[in-house]
Amino acid sequence: MRTLFAILVLSAWSWTAGAATLTKSHSQGKFSDAEVEATIKAKLAKSKIGKEGFQIHVKDGTATWTGATSVMQHKGAATRMAKTAGATKVVNNIKVSEQQPGKATGAIPLAPRRVEVKAAKPN
Repeated sequence: MRTLFAILVLSAWSWTAGAATLTKSHSQGKFSDAEVEATIKAKLAKSKIGKEGFQIHVKDGTATWTGATSVMQHKGAATRMAKTAGATKVVNNIKVSEQQPGKATGAIPLAPRRVEVKAAKPN
């Protein structure tokens, strides 16, 4: 019985000691600009959009993205990434080019396609 009590006391003490090592901002649920920026950069390095060369800067909780991409979804992914990293506001200045590099021009027809619909034969 004493052994069980000692184990419980030691585990409770180790848990509170671990909680004391958190930064003040973590315990309050707020993060410093440097922490948010570091988190975003770490996420960016692991993601597919990290190859785009986007730049991120965080000031007063606002994350500002700059850069260019040819994929519209990458702009949205950058905004979501900043929000999940702890940014309170996101200013997304990423420019999306109209044409993807390496694609042929005029490949998409501008006129609507005409489709012929045949009536089904009665059974």
